[in-house]
Amino acid sequence: LSANTAEEALALARTHGPAIRLLLSDVVMPEMNGRDLAGHLTTIIPSLKCLYMSGYTADVIAHHGVLEKGMHFIQKPFSKNDLARKLREALEAAENPADTAGIPT
Repeated sequence: LSANTAEEALALARTHGPAIRLLLSDVVMPEMNGRDLAGHLTTIIPSLKCLYMSGYTADVIAHHGVLEKGMHFIQKPFSKNDLARKLREALEAAENPADTAGIPT
């Protein structure tokens, strides 16, 4: 499923609910940042896992408090293979919460 705005993403979550297993979101977006969007979506889908992406480095984003340790992150630009690997890591962490393949501290 694809959404162009945070409101569209919320509407999709209300429609499709638990069928949505993972959110892939940019960190910086108009209207609402990716972390806030994920917070709203997890009230609808508590088991939702997230992978954040940004053109900013993980260190810069972490420094501004947008992402925390244990959150999954991929820096733009990325290859299809890198994206597939990060998506798998995020989904597998859903099955094993002790696994934190997130951003560096």
